[in-house]
Amino acid sequence: MPEQTEAVELRAALLRLRRATGLEVAFGGLLHEGRPLRIAELTGAVTPALRGLAISAGSGLGGKCLALSRPCAVVDYPSARHITHEYDGPVAAEGLRSVIAVPVVVRRKVRGVLYGALRDALPLGERVFDAAVAAARDVEQALAVRDEARRHVPEPGPSWEAVREAHGELRELAPRVGDPELRDRLLAVCGRLETASAGAGGPQRPPGESPGVAPGVALSVAPGVALTPRELDVLAAVASGATNARVADRLGLRPETVKGYLRSTMRKLGAHTRLEAVVAARRAGVLP
Repeated sequence: MPEQTEAVELRAALLRLRRATGLEVAFGGLLHEGRPLRIAELTGAVTPALRGLAISAGSGLGGKCLALSRPCAVVDYPSARHITHEYDGPVAAEGLRSVIAVPVVVRRKVRGVLYGALRDALPLGERVFDAAVAAARDVEQALAVRDEARRHVPEPGPSWEAVREAHGELRELAPRVGDPELRDRLLAVCGRLETASAGAGGPQRPPGESPGVAPGVALSVAPGVALTPRELDVLAAVASGATNARVADRLGLRPETVKGYLRSTMRKLGAHTRLEAVVAARRAGVLP
């Protein structure tokens, strides 16, 4: 997953965590091959002290979370006895006292850490723990979708992920365009991106099928199986790694409606998970 896309998902999860709990600060980072975890995204911070901080396994609260692969928390960071204190300077500069750290785990491998904090030494209740774990699960879900798609579909080239992101954005924009001619042109571009995978070694579209999906026209992915334009819009957004909440926000839908479209799509594609649905759609040539 491109790091820019990861940053967007991480930032959204941190914002949701603050909104759900009232935590004053939320921050976090993801691990990348051959590099340490660094604090890359912050919300609510009043200083740059934490940004870019490299977290080593076993060091500080986040390092303990990395090493144990489980949530860890302290009520008063400066005086906490069960963590090491390599990061006391940056933590003190931001004025943090009560802190929770939750791992982002995909396929039993820690891929990052999310933090939430207060500037007062107050116990963090079960509601905060649950919300922090839920935020981490959102990021895990986004990473897992990308990982699974890569595992099943060979990447035709280094820029293919950018093509898929562009396709998803165009699918989101098309229904909002009032001019029918312009909307049809946007959908035609979507069709070209979908069929481009065939020329790059990707999945082939069924013979004779036209590119692009006009509003209200179902797209066949197999004999007797057809996805509606809105189902394809939702699936394209899911394929980009977006969570259900983010898909709903991007498409102007209710989260329950997104879930309904996904259930319908998975049923049509014979998929048991959203990951399988994305892979099946790419193999059928209806997603790039």
